[in-house]
Amino acid sequence: MAQEHGVDDLGPLPAFMEPGSGVVPFVTPVGDGMWLVRDHALGRAVLADQRFSRAEATKPHSPRFNDAQPAPDAVMSMDGADHARLRRVVSGAFTTRRVAAMAPAVERLADERLDALAAAGPGADLIGLLATPLPLSVLCSMLGIPAEDGDVFRDWVEVLFDISASSPREKSRRRLELVDYMAELVARKRDSDDEDLLTDLIAAQDQGRLSPGEMLTLGLSLLMAGYETTVGQIGLSVLALLSDPVVLDDLRAHPENLDGLVDELLRLTPSTPLSFPRVALEPVRLGTVVVRTGEAVVVSLLHGNRDAAAWERPEGLCPSGHGAAHLTFGHGVHRCLGAPLARLQLRIVLERLLRRFPGLRVATGSDAVVWKEGMSIRGLARLRVEW
Repeated sequence: MAQEHGVDDLGPLPAFMEPGSGVVPFVTPVGDGMWLVRDHALGRAVLADQRFSRAEATKPHSPRFNDAQPAPDAVMSMDGADHARLRRVVSGAFTTRRVAAMAPAVERLADERLDALAAAGPGADLIGLLATPLPLSVLCSMLGIPAEDGDVFRDWVEVLFDISASSPREKSRRRLELVDYMAELVARKRDSDDEDLLTDLIAAQDQGRLSPGEMLTLGLSLLMAGYETTVGQIGLSVLALLSDPVVLDDLRAHPENLDGLVDELLRLTPSTPLSFPRVALEPVRLGTVVVRTGEAVVVSLLHGNRDAAAWERPEGLCPSGHGAAHLTFGHGVHRCLGAPLARLQLRIVLERLLRRFPGLRVATGSDAVVWKEGMSIRGLARLRVEW
């Protein structure tokens, strides 16, 4: 059964994500026209080109992709000096050194989730017992969100990320609830001596480096950006690994190859299939296409990461590398701040999961693998495993 769900099984994807290269026009889920970049080199160029603006893409008159887009004052929605100022406030928390220091805490949380998986027995759902609660616990701990609020936060975020299952009114209501919650938590923390990222943001706001609104939005953005993407990445990576017995056997024999394999799993099966839209501030030529002023462009990270011009084995896991830098975390000034934390969690999960369950495999039965639908993030709703 495991081999029926290979790395080429990408789950539910919209029609405009069909195989191909170059730059093509498409219609977004809300009916607006955009350009889709499916080429690695051109995608990398777009992500680093300041002529393509994230801030302009948030304007009411600009083409929209869907209703699950970041707020205009979110760090991923800004350009230039404002974007750089917000990144400086939080970048220190995501350095390789700071994230490496979190490894013991992440290992402890992962072991707790693996205990729950073992207690549930063969046939247990890895998504519900491991992939979902672990990133939420890590982020709540990092930012200083009380553990007892984790389940409520998860419900809020999943509504904001879904594309079709909830209405714009429901999304607006959940956003307001999240903002109210964060404002109340900030008020409680102002007189505390906690050592967490949210307390650091409060200090930055008190020093005039952030406005009150920016502080709230930045805290929420860090939580939301790091949660659903990591949940999806863990599930997709485990499925891809269990679906390739040759690579899996090699990893068991050579665990020192895990870091290279983590990078390959990030490349081959990214939980984020598309970049956020960017709007051209002036006419820009992309290959054979000229993107006119005011037109929007989206980069397909999924296509770019499987570009035959960039990788020796574009459609298969190649732990030894021999290819270009993948686009899963983006490129340029908007490259994902949380990349080191996502890598850390994925490496720890895979290392401890395979050590704890050396015979791990996808469970039998047609319901063992269930994909999420209607989400802007790729992922699995269920992954039942046996050992």
